[in-house]
Amino acid sequence: MGYFEIGKIAGTHGIKGTLRVFPTTQDPSRFEVLKEVIIDLNGNRETFKILKVSYQKNMVLLTVKEIDDINVAERYKNATILIPEEKALPLGENEYYTRDLYDMEVYTTDNEFLGTITDILSTGANDVYVVKKAEEKELLLPAIKDVILSVSVSEKKMIVNLLEGLR
Repeated sequence: MGYFEIGKIAGTHGIKGTLRVFPTTQDPSRFEVLKEVIIDLNGNRETFKILKVSYQKNMVLLTVKEIDDINVAERYKNATILIPEEKALPLGENEYYTRDLYDMEVYTTDNEFLGTITDILSTGANDVYVVKKAEEKELLLPAIKDVILSVSVSEKKMIVNLLEGLR
């Protein structure tokens, strides 16, 4: 069974062990529809029952049944929050999971091979795809409609429009 990462534990909130979570999902409100999450700390996975979800600035405050003390909560700093694949939000038309983009081949509209996606940077406004080809320097492509023309997850292929100044 596969898992999706939906957040990283950045620290604690208050003395009762509430976790401050940086959401790595596009829709942080998805925490509200979950009954439990899996916390992965250095490869050890534990399931936690969600009692309360609230928000503070760009963070999700997560209160779980199994943690009621700041000292216990501190141990989970930098851990990853996962959910099983079947709990993932359904994809709409022309949507895909970020994880499916890694190692995808990127081509221009003229069928020029630009490289493969090696990293995805979250900038706030839009993601930026890092494309690398052998010994050439990295190419940074903003994930916007004017640049990303088509994505085929099954073929692991992306077609892009290289706007002026991107190369």
